[in-house]
Amino acid sequence: MADLARRPRVQSPLRRRRGMDAQRLQVLFALAGLALGLLVPKIPGGPRAPSAQVIDMLFALGFGILGVTGVIFSVLFLVVQWAHASFSPRLLLFRRSPVVWRTFAVAVAVAVFSITAALAIGRQEQVSVAVPAVAGILLLVMLLLLRTLLLTALAAVQLAPVLRSIAGAGHSVLASFYRSADQQRPQDGARLPPVHGQIVWPGHTAVLQQVDIDRMVQLAQHAGATVVLSVVPGAVLARGTVVARLHGGRIPDADVLSALVTGGEETFEQDPFLAFRLLADIALRALSPAVNDPATAVQTLDQLEDLLGAIPAGPVGSVQAVGADGVVCVMVGLPGRDVFLRLGLDEVIAAAVNSPTVLLRVRTLCTRLSVADRVRDPVVAGRQAWVERELAERYPLVWSEANGGRPGRAREV
Repeated sequence: MADLARRPRVQSPLRRRRGMDAQRLQVLFALAGLALGLLVPKIPGGPRAPSAQVIDMLFALGFGILGVTGVIFSVLFLVVQWAHASFSPRLLLFRRSPVVWRTFAVAVAVAVFSITAALAIGRQEQVSVAVPAVAGILLLVMLLLLRTLLLTALAAVQLAPVLRSIAGAGHSVLASFYRSADQQRPQDGARLPPVHGQIVWPGHTAVLQQVDIDRMVQLAQHAGATVVLSVVPGAVLARGTVVARLHGGRIPDADVLSALVTGGEETFEQDPFLAFRLLADIALRALSPAVNDPATAVQTLDQLEDLLGAIPAGPVGSVQAVGADGVVCVMVGLPGRDVFLRLGLDEVIAAAVNSPTVLLRVRTLCTRLSVADRVRDPVVAGRQAWVERELAERYPLVWSEANGGRPGRAREV
């Protein structure tokens, strides 16, 4: 058990992010407000203030601040509803934004502090000026957070900031995955020890949100095994889905499954697919007959092209987690560019057949990717041929002008 408890030196992007959840944060701030409310009125000496006036101020602040919570949840409800209707039901950027729950937590702390301090003063004739000073500081902090919250809400209903946020989150995940893959040569599957078994998902359908790679490497080192994951974060785990295969040793199924963080929805922590899903959702909604907004689809393709450019063409290998002894303990196969093209581009092309502007933008996207690759990628070339065929058949004038005035024919793959 000593080896299992020792923390290995893991080199992998699949490091679990353990952020404090909203409920714990609110409880922590409420306890801090309670402690301040009990201690600050007992400060002896120093400048004093009339207790009656301070108590009236504290009660007014404590009960008045509760109205702020109504504002917070009203903004949260309206922004989430707007994002679902205008962008995608999977867009959870504002709901998961730390500023929303931090503002609520500070509002709870101010209310608890104010009411507790007012009751703690009791029948004292005078109290330290530290009490109204602390109340004023807390109120100022809450107002600053409330301003940030409102500005964040305003950005969450505007197209350009939303697209930038999605692309930025996608870039951070892709950079960690594919930079690691570039630095590590994929291990040959034939060199792996014999297969000792496989782990299947036993529960209800869930989304794989994160892989706790530290825990999994500890288990693999202790058992002398190599865990080859068959799924990546963002995958949907249905009952019976093969999650991993064990080589060289045996690990209890429950231990391997305990290193997988699952939930009911996708998150940005380790999911390389979510940004593509969201951008495709926004483009498809813009191209629907009810909306008919090709300019939004073109703007979305700008960010999609940027993300696709971060994925190398051809074989991409795997992410490998190496333990303290330098042995590969965990391997995760990486999806190739074809997976992301199918996810983010194919349905957009199919929906854009009535929009020459969008088809031309997709053609430009494919051309730029081919130039950046410096080699012919058949996956990208297939999409480009598809778009050019649609342009040539449906919009011969547009296609002729795009070819410099020459009618021409769409290229063949």
